[in-house]
Amino acid sequence: MADTPHTIHVDVVSAHESIFSGEARFVALPGEAGELGIYPRHTPLITRVKPGSVRIVMPDGGEEFVFIAGGILEVQPNRVTVLSDTAVRGKDLDEEKANEAKAAAEEALKNARTDIDLAKAQSELAVMAAQIAALRKYRQKR
Repeated sequence: MADTPHTIHVDVVSAHESIFSGEARFVALPGEAGELGIYPRHTPLITRVKPGSVRIVMPDGGEEFVFIAGGILEVQPNRVTVLSDTAVRGKDLDEEKANEAKAAAEEALKNARTDIDLAKAQSELAVMAAQIAALRKYRQKR
């Protein structure tokens, strides 16, 4: 679909693949200082984003959700690019695996022996908690 004044091209890319590429009317995602909302012709911006859900409102009004484990957001007036080490479409999230990973991160947090171990476990726990929250938000929309 050609870019129109009413849509903006969105790319969500992980370290391994393109997760989403297409036109959208609106994009919402977790910025470092709070939720960011992006419409077509947004002012250019580059910022870090936190773990959580990218909500993409499609031209027909439908929604796509992509979980990201943090990353970088670049906004141009006609394009939004989200780069994340890990990105998973909402429909592909697995609650059981996410809960197992969260439990493993909680265990690692209890057993952390150094500041580096502690920081790594806290980071993993934050990512898994955000993934579970994103999964629940995705399921509520269905």
